Amino acid sequence: MTANGDMIIALDRERMQAMADKNVDRLNELLCKDLVYTHSSARLDTKESLIGAMESGATVYTSVEPSDVAAQDLGDAVVLTGAAKITVVANGNPNSFGVRFTDVYHNQDGTWRMVAWQSTKTPD
Repeated sequence: MTANGDMIIALDRERMQAMADKNVDRLNELLCKDLVYTHSSARLDTKESLIGAMESGATVYTSVEPSDVAAQDLGDAVVLTGAAKITVVANGNPNSFGVRFTDVYHNQDGTWRMVAWQSTKTPD
């Protein structure tokens, strides 16, 4: 694995923790303005709608725990694949489930930002 791969795996863990901590300032730094976030339910979010749902309390991530994360360093982009256990309260309904994910970060003028997320629920 390359230095970029290791760095982006660590950065994505930080992003997941920022979601659980409701750290909107850090998420604004880590997420690309043109983010495409595809939930395991197939619902799409933009950066604005994802953060907005967290700020309003419609979506409350209580934990996001990644595992088996691997990186493909493509130079100015890094693709992550892995698994995660997500605990969330969505519209007042608590839920906990596992996902497999693909996550893409892009180096934008020296700052790495997440540009895409796609996840699929794993069987219970």
